[in-house]
Amino acid sequence: MRMWAQSHLCQKPQRLNSVLAAVFALTILILGASTSASALPAFARKYGLRCSACHESWPALNNFGLKFRDNGYQLMNDRDAPIWQNPGYWPVTFRITPIWHRVSSLNQVDTYDSTTGLITGSTTQRITSTGFDLSGLDFHTGGTLEKNISFYVLPSSDSTGAFHFESVNARIDNIGGSPWLNIKLGRFELNNLLSEKRTLWLTGNGGIYQTYHFVPVNDGNFVGQMGDNQFGVEYMGHSVDDRTRISAALLSSSDGNVGLITGANSYSGFFTFDQAFDAGKLGTERIGAYAFVGDAATYYLTSGGAPLGGSGIGNKGFSRVGFYGQFYLGPHFDLNVVTQHGSDNVWFGQGYGDAINTNGNGGVTCTGPAGSSGCPPNNTPGSVLPAGSRAPTWNGYTFEARYVYSPQLIFKAVYEAERMSQQANGSGSATPSPSNLGNINNYSIGYRYNPFMTSRAGFAYFGEFNLFQSAVGPLNSSNHATYQNTSELLFGMDFDF
Repeated sequence: MRMWAQSHLCQKPQRLNSVLAAVFALTILILGASTSASALPAFARKYGLRCSACHESWPALNNFGLKFRDNGYQLMNDRDAPIWQNPGYWPVTFRITPIWHRVSSLNQVDTYDSTTGLITGSTTQRITSTGFDLSGLDFHTGGTLEKNISFYVLPSSDSTGAFHFESVNARIDNIGGSPWLNIKLGRFELNNLLSEKRTLWLTGNGGIYQTYHFVPVNDGNFVGQMGDNQFGVEYMGHSVDDRTRISAALLSSSDGNVGLITGANSYSGFFTFDQAFDAGKLGTERIGAYAFVGDAATYYLTSGGAPLGGSGIGNKGFSRVGFYGQFYLGPHFDLNVVTQHGSDNVWFGQGYGDAINTNGNGGVTCTGPAGSSGCPPNNTPGSVLPAGSRAPTWNGYTFEARYVYSPQLIFKAVYEAERMSQQANGSGSATPSPSNLGNINNYSIGYRYNPFMTSRAGFAYFGEFNLFQSAVGPLNSSNHATYQNTSELLFGMDFDF
């Protein structure tokens, strides 16, 4: 779940004293609390494990936690089936995160005629605010319905209380007694080795992995975001020790939206393979590869000019491929790496394909005629691409480092770079795009401290700073798009029960 909409921040000197005061107060609060750490509530009540058994730092999984999840939330012992549990056991965890943050964003602000009071235009201004806020509320429930039949359900709300089903899936595990045969059906997180749904980050731009969600400027393909939960069926297999893992998922090309609102016959596939090996005192290292390939609609039938959900045809292809790795460098330090080479069909590059769920319009659903204000173009019969149109391609890199001082305290840092290698509008276009248009640099640093984690509840203090740079500004003297810097400073309390 995205905890809140992406935000933009910029520090100002006059705010320095208030920021330092907040840092000092929270530091004193953190250092003043110290008790032993234990397990995550939902499964701790069932198995009595300590949190450090499954989590590097809650909610991020370690290798044992990954194996537990891959086994269908089972330890493969007599306590797996719910019939053996105390009738009072209820596998539910409630999670919410109150925060304080400082947000600064660039906005188009109306300009008024002082005499008539009419809007005469707009200017770009930076709006800065600080205050207390709230994330959404999650209801996590998962486990086994019977031995080797597992489930996971996550009703989730945004900060206003509007609910949706973030995850709903059931899985048949160990078919025929083999860990290589597991089938999942429903809405689920893709088998990303670096999980965005278990991320330790909560800022607007840092709370998602940019490599998982990158879309070129004005691109119409919204279904290629591998960080979003998807609808489909997944095969997953692994060795008994979980060192070797494979998966293949068949997905609706809808980016996890319900109701078949997009294409009539468009599907995508997500494939992974990873292998772990023992590096002695360093720990267990894991490397792998993934491919997210498929097609999506660019032409929608219309009624009164408005696109009709489920009518999409004119499918065009896309791909996201890359490597990933988890590298442990001793008992305290680890590094997660994800790379990506992305490509969209030339029609997507010109804005076609997003006629229903208009991500490029701030997530607002298009209701007017295709091509009208706020609505992307529609690839109707006879449509012709502009001169100089090309298939957009890019490369992405994510590096996340963690220093686990103890099971209670973790320090973390992320750097992400997204680089366009070919723009949709080439040199033959009437308006060729700058070569760096849409490039991103994303930096985050922070800490997370768990003063306690019992079988009934968990609690964490956290602090983060994010700096987000995107090349979307006006051209400079070298005819390159100017990077616009935004940032966010955030402190809060993350608790579950």
